[in-house]
Amino acid sequence: MKFESLVAFRYLRSPYRPTVLRLVTLLAVLGVAAGVTTLVIALSMNTGFRQAIRDRLLSVTAHVNLKPLNPEGIHNYQQEIDRLSRTPGVRSIEPAVYNTVLLSIGGRARGIVLKGVDPQLALDAGEALTHVSEGSSSFAPAADEIPVLLVGHILAQELKISAGDYVTLTSPQGTLTPLGLLPRAKRFRVGGIFDSGFYDYDANWGFVTLASAQTLAGVGDVASLLEVRVSKLDDARQVADALIARAGPGYLATTWMDENRALFRALSLEKLVTALFIGLITFVAGLNILVVLTMTVTDRARDIAVLMAMGTRRAQIRRIFVLEGLAVSILGTVVGLVSGYGLAWILNRWRLIPLNPEVYAIPYVPFHANAFDAIWIAVAALAISVAATILPARSAARILPVEILRFE
Repeated sequence: MKFESLVAFRYLRSPYRPTVLRLVTLLAVLGVAAGVTTLVIALSMNTGFRQAIRDRLLSVTAHVNLKPLNPEGIHNYQQEIDRLSRTPGVRSIEPAVYNTVLLSIGGRARGIVLKGVDPQLALDAGEALTHVSEGSSSFAPAADEIPVLLVGHILAQELKISAGDYVTLTSPQGTLTPLGLLPRAKRFRVGGIFDSGFYDYDANWGFVTLASAQTLAGVGDVASLLEVRVSKLDDARQVADALIARAGPGYLATTWMDENRALFRALSLEKLVTALFIGLITFVAGLNILVVLTMTVTDRARDIAVLMAMGTRRAQIRRIFVLEGLAVSILGTVVGLVSGYGLAWILNRWRLIPLNPEVYAIPYVPFHANAFDAIWIAVAALAISVAATILPARSAARILPVEILRFE
């Protein structure tokens, strides 16, 4: 062990230190640990929200939406799918038909978003329809040949719907008759109740086959848009550009990031503000380290003078106190990281903080600890602590041995 390290650790572990100095040192360690712990938990919560919302969004929505500029939809969608599926980075493409309809059962009614999907492609590409809490995710009709509808579990609870019930869907795209435009209605059997984990979809969405949605909307074999899933989420923008280049000028491509830009910008801004304000706790802990070292310099002035009289250089004296402050900071940082990541894991594992899903879209506070966050939190804590050692270390190095030892 080097001379500076030996002296620094002897000062920290000395049993002859004043009680108040030992107490202030302990508070400095706890201050750094508290700041690091709080920052880890706050950033884990922000990252958890971001990841949970992203995963739930992408369980029911596409990575890239390819929309026709023509309001009539895509007539030759199967040929377009075959042609665009060869685009690099594309994992799957499925057609979809969207319609806003009125769902009614037993005198109760609600407006919902109805999505028509290709049953096999939807089950292979998405995750929401695989999380069925009641019934089945199959769209195969029963012996009565009535088409199948899948609804979210919150909508089912609100309207008291169970798997096997029959409901009526009424579309505003009506049929023109001699009496005027009459709404188009069709009976469906609830085949299953899904739980995507995202409130908006579980409370307001329903899924039927592509053919059923086309019939209810009163259109032919037409798709509203093509939903594309990519191999890598981060490549969604590049894949969207490649699809537009291959599809031609009659289409518009939007990515999942474009569709939810405001939401993810808000989460990023929240993460920055959280890091800045909670980082002030670590700054205050750095001031505690400054106090500890200043008191140590005052308490150990005679020892410093003796060391300098024996030939210790001023640079070595500075390093002694820098190392002492760094040791306090490292100890607090390690304790803070362990406790922060441990608490984040416990809170996420047992979902100890519930939320109102109507407000926050998810039923609990998710925590996702990021290893990269640990690196920069540790670097920031150590940098603040080292900065706090500069003034006391310089004061120690400026001690004049002759002034201290004159009356010894």
